[in-house]
Amino acid sequence: MAEEGDLTTLRVKIEGYVQSVGYRNFAMMEARRLELDGWVRNRSDGTVEILISGPNAAVETFVGLAMRGPSSARVTNVELHQAEPPADKGFRRRPSL
Repeated sequence: MAEEGDLTTLRVKIEGYVQSVGYRNFAMMEARRLELDGWVRNRSDGTVEILISGPNAAVETFVGLAMRGPSSARVTNVELHQAEPPADKGFRRRPSL
């Protein structure tokens, strides 16, 4: 079990060719494999937004994977911002915004 101080929550904005390439499914699979909490959604500006929360090491691993994305994606930029943890446990897809 992670200590309170070992938890990180980030809001991640993924830019590039990241919609209609399976990016959200990729993010869900990796977040669930790493047992992280949060959500993923497409945004109307063509980016993918992710809220990711969990132990520091697992979040760092996820961010590294997110910078690459699935093989069909082309990530050009990743923005990371500190955020509040999600209210719900687990990782899910949210409706596009």
